[in-house]
Amino acid sequence: MITIKSQREIEGMKKSGEIIAGMHKGLRELIKPGLSTWKIEEFSRQYIESHGGRAAQIGFEGFEYATTVSVNNEVAHAFPRKKLILKDGDIVKVDTVVDLDGYYSDSAWSYAVGNVSDEVKRLMAVTKKALYIGIDQAQVGNRIGDIGAAIDKYVTDENGYGNVREYIGHGIQPTMHEEPAVPHYGKAGHGLRLKAGMTITIEPMVNLGGWKVETSKEDGWTVTTEDGSWSAQYEHVIAITDDGPKILTSQDPEFDAKYL
Repeated sequence: MITIKSQREIEGMKKSGEIIAGMHKGLRELIKPGLSTWKIEEFSRQYIESHGGRAAQIGFEGFEYATTVSVNNEVAHAFPRKKLILKDGDIVKVDTVVDLDGYYSDSAWSYAVGNVSDEVKRLMAVTKKALYIGIDQAQVGNRIGDIGAAIDKYVTDENGYGNVREYIGHGIQPTMHEEPAVPHYGKAGHGLRLKAGMTITIEPMVNLGGWKVETSKEDGWTVTTEDGSWSAQYEHVIAITDDGPKILTSQDPEFDAKYL
């Protein structure tokens, strides 16, 4: 079911999003070579809870952690681990969901660990730009397919990267995952028409190699690239408004000025 949110609800989600944004800004300073991915979990959970929020991923379908912390060829949903130590040149993706007084926000971000290769820098830049290309299409009157088509054209046709298809964006509020599904591929002019008051996530996952992924048979959660290539991801929560798309999880007001 798709719900149209009031301005009051959107403001509540934005306050929730401010907690996620603050957490990610803190991770910029924390993440460096020699850090265990468990320290990312500890910092993130403490930050969320100390700011009045609840780490909503804990308990979701049996998941035990506040964050997913995915490294290099891990695309998504990997557990934070005490024995996994970040190395210079790694790329790490951190994803979490915050519930603040019943208002949800969801954001994933990619971090370079120390000095990464030019190849990884370009992967991260293309993936982040793909997110904003998708956001530009989140306009009243456009269709879901317009978002996915624009992202896929840029990621696949123009840059030759693998655009993950198995995991997609989604509606959000009043729960973590709501309708509509928001693929990062599709056909322009097709799919559900966007209306003011809808709130969605846009969260492209982009691989250096092919787009296919697989899920660990050992833990049932960790998603990796099928070909072993490295992956990046960026995600924001967006409110569809008559004044254009509004980012509710912005970390950088100056960078996101046109979307606030």
